[in-house]
Amino acid sequence: MKMRIASLSLLALCLTLAAVPAMAQTVYSNGPINGNTDAWTINFGFVVSDTFNVTGTSTITGGSFGMWLFEGDTLTSAELSITSGENSGTTYYNQTVNFTQSGCSTNGFGFNVCTESTTFNGPTLNSGTYWLNLQNASVPSGDPIYWDENSGPSSASENTVGSIPSESFTVLGSTSTTTTTSTSTSTTTSVPEPSSIMLFGSGILGLAGVLRRKLF
Repeated sequence: MKMRIASLSLLALCLTLAAVPAMAQTVYSNGPINGNTDAWTINFGFVVSDTFNVTGTSTITGGSFGMWLFEGDTLTSAELSITSGENSGTTYYNQTVNFTQSGCSTNGFGFNVCTESTTFNGPTLNSGTYWLNLQNASVPSGDPIYWDENSGPSSASENTVGSIPSESFTVLGSTSTTTTTSTSTSTTTSVPEPSSIMLFGSGILGLAGVLRRKLF
C-alpha cells in the first residue's frame, strides 16, 4: 500500500514538472541600465540598432531593454527586427512585439527609467554577430520614447546620425552547444524540455514497480 502511494506521488510530481515550460536564459547581455547619461529615440521614424553575439545555436524568445519615458507613459509595443547588417542585410525576424513595463525610477532629467520586457517566437540563429533594431515604438500619449545609452560592448548606430554609444539590453532564449570527442559528437541543450523530464519520471515509476514486485 505504501509503495502504491509513493508511485502515485511520483506520477503526480512528473506530470507537474512536465507542465512547466522551459525557462529562457540570457543569450547576450549588453550590461545594466545606466539611466543618467543619454538615450535615443525609437519612434517618429528613428531606428536604433545594436549588435549582439551568439556563441552557440540559439533560439531567441525575448529580451529586456532600458527605456526613458515621460512621467505616466507606458511603452506598449515596438517594431523589433534581427538582421545580418546594420538595420539591413538578411532579415531573420521582423515583428511588432508587446512590452511589459517594470522597475521604473526617476532620473536626474525628470524621465522615468524603466525595464521593458518582451517575449516572442524568434528565430534560431547560428553562432555569430547580429544586429537588433528597434523602431516605431508606440506610447498611448504619443510622446517620444528613448532607448537608454549605457556604452556597453555592443556596436550601435542610429539611422540619422550613424555610429553612437551602445544601449542597455539583454537577449533571451535557449542555446545548444556541441561537444566533440574522439569517438562521437553530441549536442546538449542548456534548457531541458518537458519531454525529457517525463522520460526521467517514467524511469522512476518503472523502478518503483520493480521494487513493489520484490516487496510483495
